[in-house]
Amino acid sequence: MGLLDTLAALTVATLWGMNFVVVKTGVGDMPPFLLTTLRFALAAALVTPFLRLERRHIKQVILLSVTFGTVHFALLFTAINMVDAATAAIIIQLGTPFATLGAVLFFKERMDWVRWVGLFLAFLGVVLVAGEPHLGSPLAIFILVVSALGWASSNLIMKTIHGANPVTMSGWLSLFALPQSLVLSLWFEGDPLPLMARMTWVGWSAVIYTGLFASIVSHSLWYNLLDRYPVTGVTPFALLAPIIGICAGIFLLGEQATPEKLVGGAVTLFGVALIEIWGRRVDSRRKRALPRKTNE
Repeated sequence: MGLLDTLAALTVATLWGMNFVVVKTGVGDMPPFLLTTLRFALAAALVTPFLRLERRHIKQVILLSVTFGTVHFALLFTAINMVDAATAAIIIQLGTPFATLGAVLFFKERMDWVRWVGLFLAFLGVVLVAGEPHLGSPLAIFILVVSALGWASSNLIMKTIHGANPVTMSGWLSLFALPQSLVLSLWFEGDPLPLMARMTWVGWSAVIYTGLFASIVSHSLWYNLLDRYPVTGVTPFALLAPIIGICAGIFLLGEQATPEKLVGGAVTLFGVALIEIWGRRVDSRRKRALPRKTNE
């Protein structure tokens, strides 16, 4: 990977990692469901007028609007309003082991012992983080775990979609998720218009960041890299995102660097790294080892 592409991968990891801090700041200026709604509105407005969704992908994208849009994003933003950004960055990593288990259950994918160790370490790390004395409401942990399940479910759905532009799907997914998050905002937070009238530049900056930079820009860069390089050479950069999120929460927001958070985060990220890096390398070797089909 060349210098410019390496910088692009690092930019994506930074955008995703800083998103935890930006959302934490944003929910201090507006309720979480309203932030989610405005994020979807901006992403949809930037994509859907210019990129058309193929009819054959509509059902999957509508389903993704529930699992990825509402279950993952809306609940993630809600949980970040209840815990610090570093904690959210750690616990949401459970999405990787959940997706791996789902692939074993639904797609009959094989697991070697290294990935089982990775699964165990990922869950163990979250247990350590959950033991932090000043963590707050257990409800926030539960919401983050459900959000991680939403992310994992979305990855399993994505496995069934072929030939779709990821940026197009992101925009149309946002359009279909928009009414869902709006209903949640109206139901739990009341009339959004007075809330929007009181928003400051901090809140609007959070909307722009989450809807444009952490979504459209980052996904465009990321999938461009995946199109040109092996997956095993690109995905390790994604592991930098939670590290950046944890460090940014501690150094920019002044969150406590407790032993439970640091040790639990390190254990979780190491487990996720085993699943992602080792697992993809093993799968790549298996594919190369398969006999090629011939016309004879």
